[in-house]
Amino acid sequence: MENLLLLVHRIPYPPNKGDKIRSYHLLKHLAQNYRVHLATFIDDAEDWQHVPRVKAFCAESHFVALNPLRGRIRSIGALLGNRSLSPDYYQDGSMRAWVAGLMQRQTIDRILVFSSVMAQYAAPYTAAQRVVDFVDVDSDKWRQYAEKKSWPMNWLFRHEARQLLAYERAVARQSDACLFVSEPEAQLFRQLAPESAAKTGFVSMGVDADFYSPEHVFDNPFPAASQTIVFTGAMDYWPNIDAVQWFVTSIFPTLRATYPDLVFAIVGARPAPAVKALEQEAGVVVTGRVADVRPYLAHAALSVAPLRVARGVQSKVLEAMSMAKTVVVSPQALEGIDASPGSELLLAEDAQAFAATVSAALARPDPTMGSAARARVLRDYSWTSNLSKIDTLLEAGVQPDHKKDSVFQCS
Repeated sequence: MENLLLLVHRIPYPPNKGDKIRSYHLLKHLAQNYRVHLATFIDDAEDWQHVPRVKAFCAESHFVALNPLRGRIRSIGALLGNRSLSPDYYQDGSMRAWVAGLMQRQTIDRILVFSSVMAQYAAPYTAAQRVVDFVDVDSDKWRQYAEKKSWPMNWLFRHEARQLLAYERAVARQSDACLFVSEPEAQLFRQLAPESAAKTGFVSMGVDADFYSPEHVFDNPFPAASQTIVFTGAMDYWPNIDAVQWFVTSIFPTLRATYPDLVFAIVGARPAPAVKALEQEAGVVVTGRVADVRPYLAHAALSVAPLRVARGVQSKVLEAMSMAKTVVVSPQALEGIDASPGSELLLAEDAQAFAATVSAALARPDPTMGSAARARVLRDYSWTSNLSKIDTLLEAGVQPDHKKDSVFQCS
């Protein structure tokens, strides 16, 4: 087997976060064909328990605890230096030294970078074939954050959007191929970085459809005879925080007026204080970290994804679809997912439409929507078939174009 260096910004094991799920399946896939040398950060103390499982996929591995306080201090330096805060947050001397030592003692011709902030560790090794999985256009996410915030945070977020885009463009120019999680995401980057358009494409998300299957039987985690709507996701992530706050304040009261016993369950690790405060509202349950999200999906009447800020593909939507649940999504949560509103999921654009759509789905469940949703996942969201496109890039050194017959095309 040939050697490959994999650089990942957070340990690739899927507790409850879309980028970790993607990087975990990417690591599993690469380990079938390469001797993988992994360098990654750990930003959550709970994730150290996953280190032995991740090591099992690797020839060598290096794990660094990411210190948030030190990261913020480095980011202040970046702000004063008029640089993007994000790469400086992930600067680490031991990481750089480990990669340098690896490149000296091993012959490594392929480097796969997961998240642009890790590209700094691949930058000196220009002879290697370098593929960068940006996943999302993170700079545009900061732009969206700025639109939702007031001064001074909106100024800071606009600054980060500008500087991070400049950094993303530099990373793309220095790379052999640039990947994103969906065609809309790739197309946005082509517009923002036209000089790298010819080598920009996408590899779609996937779902472990055997794991997220309606065939599994779980005990009901909800009160007996309750009717429950569920939202899943990491609850320290601001777009998720904003989504549940909006749902509870602008949508849920209307639903409770019709369904007085309706429960809204917010399921996910590390709930922020603003999320915990929502439990003061009648019918709202905040679980915190759970061992397995599937029982909550399996016994929910509906899954909702009322995101107002989003980039890329929402794993929470695909997982619920895989479990044959009816999912009600905002336009932002649907972006990048190839599914048909009305037959495979439900789409609602504003609070009034969201309340009406959820109410109708509770009153008159569509007996075919869940099976149609799962069929879509089985057809288009297999990790094996989607990730195989990366093999072509790593082996052939292809600089793909953005045509429909590109190696990135997912259908």
